[in-house]
Formats: sequence, structure tokens, C-alpha cells
Amino acid sequence: MTTDQIRQAYLDFFQSKGHAVIPGAPLVPENDPTVLFTTAGMHPLVPYLLGEPHPAGKRLCDVQRCVRTQDIDEVGDASHLTMFEMLGNWSLGDYFKEGAITFSFEFITRILGIPLEKFAVTCFEGDKDAPKDEESAAVWEKLGVKRERIGFLPKKNNWWGPAGQTGPCGPDTEMFYWIGATDLPPAGSNPANDDANWLEIWNDVFMQYNKTKDGTFEPLKQQNVDTGMGLERVAAVLQGVASVYETDRMAPIMRAVFHEQDPRDDTELGRILTRHTRIITDHLKASAFMIADGVTPSNVDQGYILRRLIRRAIRSLRRLYVERDASFETNLYCSAIAREVIAQYEGAYPHLRKQEAQIVSALDTEERQFKKTLQEGLKHVNKFIEQNSSLEQGLRRIPGDMAFHFYDTYGFPLELTKEMVGEHGFTVDEEGFKKAFEAHQALSRAGAEQKFKGGLQDHSAETTKLHTATHLLNAALKQVLGAHVHQKGSNITAERLRFDFNHPDKMTPEQIKKVEELVNEAIRSDLPVSYHVTTVDGAKAEGAVGVFDSRYGADVKVYVVGDDAKGVFSKEICGGPHVARTGMLGSFKIQKEESSSAGVRRIKAVVSGGPAEIETASETAS
Repeated sequence: MTTDQIRQAYLDFFQSKGHAVIPGAPLVPENDPTVLFTTAGMHPLVPYLLGEPHPAGKRLCDVQRCVRTQDIDEVGDASHLTMFEMLGNWSLGDYFKEGAITFSFEFITRILGIPLEKFAVTCFEGDKDAPKDEESAAVWEKLGVKRERIGFLPKKNNWWGPAGQTGPCGPDTEMFYWIGATDLPPAGSNPANDDANWLEIWNDVFMQYNKTKDGTFEPLKQQNVDTGMGLERVAAVLQGVASVYETDRMAPIMRAVFHEQDPRDDTELGRILTRHTRIITDHLKASAFMIADGVTPSNVDQGYILRRLIRRAIRSLRRLYVERDASFETNLYCSAIAREVIAQYEGAYPHLRKQEAQIVSALDTEERQFKKTLQEGLKHVNKFIEQNSSLEQGLRRIPGDMAFHFYDTYGFPLELTKEMVGEHGFTVDEEGFKKAFEAHQALSRAGAEQKFKGGLQDHSAETTKLHTATHLLNAALKQVLGAHVHQKGSNITAERLRFDFNHPDKMTPEQIKKVEELVNEAIRSDLPVSYHVTTVDGAKAEGAVGVFDSRYGADVKVYVVGDDAKGVFSKEICGGPHVARTGMLGSFKIQKEESSSAGVRRIKAVVSGGPAEIETASETAS
């Protein structure tokens, strides 16, 4: 089966099982400060996993583009990707373990045709917080999976969540395909005792607990199922290829990277070139998708991750081309490879073609800038070598902290520094580099944990108030600045809201004051907040605010602030949650108005006062 056929077969199968097909969300989560990118299909569904009714019902399925950077050092092997497609299906308080496992088994064996002899699973082994998941194991056995092919593993392997310190979580069961050297796995082999020979392809998560602040696990009132199948890994299995990079959609990108010869051979050089080719393929594919979803290279947040990916790809391009292309420094490679990404994926993701000009421009700019940085770094390396060339052979050594400086400042990976200085008889203090790198990681990790310490549970009273405040702010900006104003992004924490919108000029103090007055007037009026479910066309017809792109499903929620008696202040498509009345917000204050990017302004604002416990908006009759 082709990648496109697998993607469609998945949606068709679950639709036949009563699931509504919903569109995947953009790579940058909306109103979720806990992650930089959408890392799983569940992120856009957080309100519904916590109990908000979904317009499409209790059974859902979709294909979600995801970005994960925690495994970036693994990229280049046979199965890890930075950007990948996740096939997912959900039960929001409907079926649970038996239903989910039965659906998974039927799709794998009947639709995909994967033989049971090459199939194995793992389940949660149990601990002081939750019992051994014999319930899932029993379902697998009932369906025909032999007990010897069922492994049991601890929380780090077979447990999901919570995303933060508290919130929904539970055991999961993972599905694997045999990739060992023998045609069939030996007796007794399963992923729990023979991990290297089994490839994970699917994961069913059973959200049945809530982790509380005191660290205890209590049963959830609404038990959910959240599943994720890696499309690229399944395609590799069904197409009989050795890596995800050789599947029908990825292989043409690989060829575009290394267009003069195939680097795959048994030599050490061949293995090195294969790894670099895969890194370039992966990173530029991810970069194209990020840019198409509105991310631009920068030194903060999503833009920083994008910049790192592009520069890492350029470093690998240098390894491939610098010795056989005299014009490497002036040629531009990234955008040409990205055009192949667009050609391969525009059928499933038409927005890639629509954003082609932005993708090409961003990549060309980054490549030009980084090649200048590379040249500057090389000057410093050469200067050090020149100053120390008189040293005896055994003393010619680059200090670890200097090697890390080359890495951190100029983007030189350790292997590139070693290669360059080795030509002049120098070595690198690798242990010192490792210590400097680990110290840097510790600082970065501490900062990330502080910044993203929230999670699924962070739909508190404060964030709910601020979520509603963004609707009031959006409406007020349209009144003061004009109907051209549209939301370009938002980020909400428990302390403040951040709202990006298109507008060509810096707001004047008078305009800022007027916007504040309009929002606070709406708060003082204690307007009712309610929602109703309608179609996208219906939302358009009634004048609701929305982007109206492919992110919406057939049915949407429209949140209305106001009513016929007091007048409608805002009407906007949103997933919620929101307060029941605007009076619960207390008061609204704009702290800063600044530029976000060309033609886009950014407002940071807070609310204060109002009750600590709030009532959320309820559904009105359609």
C-alpha cells in the first residue's frame, strides 16, 4: 500500500465504525502554552478530553501532522523523524479498552494485512499507583495474540501522562512489528525482552486516572481512549523497505538531496553519508511544514527550533557537497529540496503549495545567513590553529569549552570541529565538550520545565477567564482599528494572554485606551456567554469570526458573548472553555503592544479580580 492509500484506509475504516473524520490542526497549538508544537493528535482535543462536548460527537478520527524534537539526535536512523504524520482515533467517554483494542487488531490484520506471526504487544506491568493491565492482555489473547507475544513494561514504557504535574493519564498498550534478522521471531520473543527487533507502530492510551497535586491517582469520571499510529513507520512495514526514508513519499526527497549518487553502501563513508542525507531530508521536510503553518526562523520559541533544524540541515549539506561542489558557499540547496517536499505532500496538504513562496524565501534567507556564520566560525578555528601550531603533537588539543563555543555560537557539531582541526594534527577534548554540553542541556531543560510546567490540567479558572478575554479583545480591536483585523496567533498562561493580529501600524496610546475601555465595558455589562453547534457555512452566514480554513470539521462551536437583550459583543468559532458571564473576568488591562513580525502586532494583557471559582458557558438551543 502507498502512504496515501494507508492514510485514506485508516480514515475510511474508522468512519465505518461510527467515527467522525475531523481535520488535523496546525503544527502550532492554539491557546496551549504547554508545548511549542503539536506533538500528538490529542493536543487540539484537550478541552474535549476534559469533558467539553465535541461538535462531531464521541467518536473521532483524524490525521495529524506532528513535530517532536526530543529525539533529534536519533534522526538519521531507520525510524525516527522530527516531523511525522500520526493517525489517531478517539473515544470521548464512549468505548474503552476492549473496543479500542478490537478496532486496532481488525485494522492491522484485516485492512493492512499484517500477519499475526510478526505481531506483538506490550501492556502496563503495574505498580503502587495502578494495577497490572491484565484486562488489555486478556483482550489481546481473546483476539488470537499468543501470551508469549505479550510483554509487560513499567510506566516509562507503557503509561501516558499527565502532560504536566497533574491531570488525565493512564496505561497504554503498544503494538509492534517484527524487524529482526530472521523471517519470524523466535519462541518467547516480545518487545519487553527483545526490544531491538521489534518496531512500534501503534499505541492505544487509556485515560482512566487523574493524577492529583498530592501525587495520588484517582479514577476519572470520563474515561477516554487516545490512539496514535505512525504513518511513515507503517508505510515502511507494508512497503518492505528498511527505513522510513525509503517509503514512496520520502524516497524522492532523499534523491533530491543526494542527486548525483546513491550513498547507501556497506562502507563507513556510505553509512555516514546516508545519515547526513536522512538528516537533511527530515529537517527540511519538517521546516517546510513549519513555515507553511506560519512559523518563521527566529531566536525564540518555535522560530528557534525551526532555525536549528535548517542550520543542522545546512551543516549536513556541507558534509555532502563541500568537497565536490566548488560553488557550495554560493549555491542554495534547501529551497530546492523543499520544493520536492511540496511536490510529494501537496495532495494531502494543499496549503504547502499555497505557501510555497514563503517557504522558499525563508529557507533561502536562512541558508545565506548561516553560510556567512559558518565562514566566520571557520576563521576562529583557523586562528586558534595558527596560534598553537608550534606546540608539540601531543599538546595540540582544542579545549572542550572552546569546542562547545564553536558548536553553540557557530553551529559546528563536534564531528565537524574534529574533522577540521584533525587536518592540522589537532585533537579535541571530547570529555570537556561533553561536560559543557551537558551543563548547557541542564540549563535549557530547567528553563523549559519552568516555562512549560503546565499541562492538560491548565484549564484553570484563570486561563478560562483569559481565553474569554481574547474574544472580547478581538472584537474590540475590530471596532477600534477596523474590520481588517484578524487573529494571527495567541498564547495563554495562567498569568497573561498574548494575542497576535494583523495591523500595519503601531497602535497609538488613544487606540490602546479605547480598546481597554470597550473590553471593560463588556465586562461591567456582565454579558452572558453561550455556545451553539452549527456548520462552517452556518457560522459564516451568521457573521462569526473564524479563519475558515481546513482546521475546522463539518460542525463547529460558535461562542456568543451577549444576547438579544443586551446586544451581541462577540461571535467567534472556538473549542472553549469560556466563562458563563463576562462579569467573572473582573477587569482587563493591556500591558504591552509591540511588533511581532512584519505587518503583525502583539498585545499582552491581564485580567484581575473576579471569582476564584467560575461557571463555564453552556450550550444554547441551535
